Amino acid sequence: MSAMAESTRAARGGRVGALVRWDTSVALLVIVVLIYGFAGVANFGSAINLSFLIGNTIAIAMVALPMTMLVVAGEVDLSVGSMVGLSSALMGALWNSNIPIDYVIVMCLLAGVLGGLLNGWLVTRLGLPSLAVTIGTLAAYRGLAQIILGANAVTDFPQNFLNFGAGRIGSTFIPYTFILYAVLLVAAVIVLHATGIGRSLFAIGANREAAFFAGIRVKRLKLAMFILTGVISALAGVVWTLHYASARYDNATGLELSVIAAVLLGGVDFDGGRGTLGGAVAGVALLGLLQNLMSLSDVSAQSQTVVTGVLLVVSVLGPRVARQVRDVIRRRRSAAAVPLVTASSPETPGDA
Repeated sequence: MSAMAESTRAARGGRVGALVRWDTSVALLVIVVLIYGFAGVANFGSAINLSFLIGNTIAIAMVALPMTMLVVAGEVDLSVGSMVGLSSALMGALWNSNIPIDYVIVMCLLAGVLGGLLNGWLVTRLGLPSLAVTIGTLAAYRGLAQIILGANAVTDFPQNFLNFGAGRIGSTFIPYTFILYAVLLVAAVIVLHATGIGRSLFAIGANREAAFFAGIRVKRLKLAMFILTGVISALAGVVWTLHYASARYDNATGLELSVIAAVLLGGVDFDGGRGTLGGAVAGVALLGLLQNLMSLSDVSAQSQTVVTGVLLVVSVLGPRVARQVRDVIRRRRSAAAVPLVTASSPETPGDA
């Protein structure tokens, strides 16, 4: 009877522990916000608005994929917004030089590779902190974008590419760019959660020295993650430019704040070693939904930035609080199991 009670208590504790997982809480909050949007906000459920919502969030969602891997490994890249802007500026300048659009996109991706390589080299080879390095390249890449394109805006891209950037699949509200994101998401989930590379990233984030002595090529893997972040950011710059039909040097200013907020909001630990891509996706969805609802409610852009900043703080504190709650539940379960074990043990002759 006592064993049955113990197993029932353990199952109940496991369910409670699952409910206080931060990424699960964020996913539930996304559902609540969706219900509120459909029920209480005019025009939220229209096909045009839903397409607008997804299209505006795609760039953040794309960059959040490699950023999640990078943060899991204990690093961060704050230059992603500037890399998106640099890719956009380069795209406009090269197109103005009458270079075919296919070659333009390839060159933008190569710029992303070089930018990520520079970040990774400074961090892994010179041993500089990624936070400081990428704050510096954040300014450098944005300045380079301004040098390349100046204050000009390029808008006359090929119509079929613009249709891909802003068009929808048939009569649905799903934009074409979502297909690209879905492919990247599937690839990222497989790499992070189903391969040795992903396990190595978690090991590096949890304990860098232990991972090194276990034979993991820590520097090489981190360098690869910085390069991947750079090239995906450059690809997001191409998507951003086609979605808004405008190449400008100041495109995606502040995007790094939204990306970091979304990733941490999804429960990815800023110290590394913990997190899931599912949580990051939920964080992106929640951030995009809130921004869309605020826009429909005529909330100013400045106020939306304040909300993003508050969410960033909450995203750092929330997962830690959730882990502390789970630890308390686990300790109480362990303490409650001790009397049951004692009561069921037979009395020995020495106890008489």
